[in-house]
Amino acid sequence: QVQLVESGGGLVQPGGSLRLSCAASGSIFSISAMRWFRQAPGKQREWVASSISGGTDDADSVKDRLIKYEDSVKGRFTIYRDIDDNTVYLQMLDVKPEDTAAYYCNAAIRSSPRGAVRDYWGRGTQVTVSS
Repeated sequence: QVQLVESGGGLVQPGGSLRLSCAASGSIFSISAMRWFRQAPGKQREWVASSISGGTDDADSVKDRLIKYEDSVKGRFTIYRDIDDNTVYLQMLDVKPEDTAAYYCNAAIRSSPRGAVRDYWGRGTQVTVSS
């Protein structure tokens, strides 16, 4: 079993900052990608940022790590990973009211050397940007 647990959400004023964390635990052989999504009330869940490992078998390689951001968060949000702790972070700067949403962590994880890569989700952490 694999679990993803997010933390770090809360109430923050516009222009402020927040750091979200997502820790993966359980039966983990390798993690090929970790992503953040968000869902605002009444809206569909949308992708925010990705950290994707390069290579094929060496899924945890730091080299060639592909980082991508949704356009509205570029220059304000930073995604980064702690490989040793199987944790991904989302540093949020200059937050705006439209960033208000439940933020979800997603990870593509292989539990054994020859096992299939499976998608896992956390339960989310709420971020509210308001004065």
